[in-house]
Amino acid sequence: MKIGVLSDTHGYLDPKVITYFNPCDEIWHAGDIGSLDIIEALQAVCTVRAVSGNIDDRTISTVFPDIQRFTVEGLTVCMTHIGGTPPHYNPKIRKQLHDNTPDIFVCGHSHILKIMRDQKLNNMLFINPGAAGNHGFHAIRTIIRFDVLAKQITNMEVIDLGKRGALPSGTQTY
Repeated sequence: MKIGVLSDTHGYLDPKVITYFNPCDEIWHAGDIGSLDIIEALQAVCTVRAVSGNIDDRTISTVFPDIQRFTVEGLTVCMTHIGGTPPHYNPKIRKQLHDNTPDIFVCGHSHILKIMRDQKLNNMLFINPGAAGNHGFHAIRTIIRFDVLAKQITNMEVIDLGKRGALPSGTQTY
């Protein structure tokens, strides 16, 4: 399976995201979606799993939970918006991570791209894709793409979408 991961779109979806995620089997959005139109655009590509973030209104938070847990190719995944960073996890998720450690933990919120293994939590893979939208303090908009097959993660790619605030022609904001 090819997986695309993004976060913090804040109502803006760069058309390049669709191009990069076109070969994906699933897209994971780690919150601060900003508009259900973003999800609809992503669903036109493939299956979308998402969580609501702190800027998301009730139309989004009633559709998507704060925390999602699921299994892909034998790997357990936990996704939330405000997750912290190893080893300083958000108190709302810390106990769950320690009691039932997933193979992959995905979060957003910080707008800071980070991919690392947490040695203290069974070598759990921590993924924060940075921010794909134009709102926030991040300088560069980023997304992630990787493959998963039989509990193995390969071909991890960080994709640079360009500077925050630089709108390509044909851009739609929602």
